[in-house]
Amino acid sequence: MKVNGIHVDLNENQSLYDYLISRGYDITIIAVEHNGDIVSKSKYKDVLLKEEDTIEIVSFVGGG
Repeated sequence: MKVNGIHVDLNENQSLYDYLISRGYDITIIAVEHNGDIVSKSKYKDVLLKEEDTIEIVSFVGGG
């Protein structure tokens, strides 16, 4: 699987939600694109990841 352009081994079947939580992402401040489609936060648990998937994860940063 590719995450932000880097190959990552997917060792087990897991949902997008489980993947993000296991990697320490704060899902309240990120947006995720899965295979070219933006995934709404309410669907994170429904998306099952596969080895051939591509994910882009972006964080929102406040500033001023």
